[in-house]
Amino acid sequence: MYKIAVLGDRDSIYGFAALGLEIFPVQDKEAGARTLRQLADQGYGVIYITEELAAGLEEEMARYRESLLPAVIPIPGVRGNTGMGIAMVKRSVEQAVGSDIIFRGE
Repeated sequence: MYKIAVLGDRDSIYGFAALGLEIFPVQDKEAGARTLRQLADQGYGVIYITEELAAGLEEEMARYRESLLPAVIPIPGVRGNTGMGIAMVKRSVEQAVGSDIIFRGE
């Protein structure tokens, strides 16, 4: 079974520990990039990362975009939702299916 990690600022990720997920609070993008690499190297299957931190780690996250594991998934933090997570899921679906499956009838 793969391990699941949550990476981001302490206020945003602290509650995930109550769900039994391993949390990794970081203060800045350099520590975030280092921790993301370490988690990937340690065999984590899913790494949730706050959108705010992920926005500063585009290059680092690109390393894992084409690989099966780990799945690096942006989640909203305490400062709100930036839409990054939804955009990444949409991009992945478009790549897999070949078109945009979200229809917005107007």
